[in-house]
Amino acid sequence: MGRRKTEKEYIGKIYENKYGTLFKIVSYTNYQNVDCLDITHNIILKNVGAGNLVKGHIISPLDKSLYNVGYIGIGKYRQKDNKKCYTTWDNIICRGYSKEYKTKYSTYEKCSVCEEWHNYQNFAEWFCKNYYEIAQERMEIDKDILVKNNKIYSPDTCVFVPRRINSLLIKNDKVRGKYPIGVDFHNKKFRARCMTLNGSIYLGHFNTEIEAFEKYKKFKEEYIKQVADLYKNVIPKKLYLALYNYQIEMED
Repeated sequence: MGRRKTEKEYIGKIYENKYGTLFKIVSYTNYQNVDCLDITHNIILKNVGAGNLVKGHIISPLDKSLYNVGYIGIGKYRQKDNKKCYTTWDNIICRGYSKEYKTKYSTYEKCSVCEEWHNYQNFAEWFCKNYYEIAQERMEIDKDILVKNNKIYSPDTCVFVPRRINSLLIKNDKVRGKYPIGVDFHNKKFRARCMTLNGSIYLGHFNTEIEAFEKYKKFKEEYIKQVADLYKNVIPKKLYLALYNYQIEMED
């Protein structure tokens, strides 16, 4: 095992991490505790391990370490303090910028995240103000209920939604094929069906796909209103209003 360097040998040394960020050691307490200047971003990092610095393992809070876009930022919110918050942020950055994810899930092909939320500090602040829970419900972040067909995750377009509600609005293009939403071809006629919280409801067979769609549209919009009323006292008002005014379109 080689000799460990002394304080004088560390002070002033410059090291680089895998993101190209340069760090200069400016003070030395011991091998596990040094302060360094992040030269690239002009900020001081305190109490870092010299060994990790030498190996390039230290990440600046301004390094775009998540899909080359997201960064932790400077502030009070830390990854380890709120796992649910960090996981949500990680997920939306992934949906917006992971090529592998977009290839696997084509519905996110044109999805992105507003620049403000590239900084975890900004997202975490919004999360803490807007996240809520409902007993025995799984909560999901949604970007296109408040603003239909929206592709950008942002403070103005996102809301937390119980998964049961979110599932009512999910499209399944592969299943329905070329027909309007809620419609398929069955027994030489056009069949209308609608997914509810309790499963699929049969709405009838029709001579044309337009007739079948109109039946589906009327039923689905009324059903969404019923669900909105069911959750009225436990969801944000803006979500309630968006559900109550939700319009089904043939291209959905």
